[in-house]
Amino acid sequence: MTDFIEPLIGGVILGVSSLLLLVANGRIAGISGIVSNLLKLQPGNAWRWMFVIGLILGPVVLQTTSYNLPNINSSWWMLIAGGLLVGFGSVFGSGCTSGHGICGIGRLSPRSITSVVIFMATAAITVFVTRHLLGAA
Repeated sequence: MTDFIEPLIGGVILGVSSLLLLVANGRIAGISGIVSNLLKLQPGNAWRWMFVIGLILGPVVLQTTSYNLPNINSSWWMLIAGGLLVGFGSVFGSGCTSGHGICGIGRLSPRSITSVVIFMATAAITVFVTRHLLGAA
């Protein structure tokens, strides 16, 4: 039952927090946009800092509880390469999965819907290739 309840609760938290950010600040909760604008020295960046700090501290706080976080069994170079590819994709796609997937689809943005379809198709192809054609686990 927790395989259903925990993702449902997580989805509701993401949706409500994204909606609150949009209603309260008029901002989209897209991580790539938040981080890229965070690096620009401009007034009113405090909410961006709090957002990023929360992203970092959330798993740390959760790990102090008895909650079992999944292990990541990849090498550092694979994690770095994956991060760089995601960063390139965010720039190339004019946004990231959080901005397009959570906020854009919620606003019925055609650009976001198209982006998410491309994200998901690319992910499915990548999983198929790595697990079935390359033999990785």
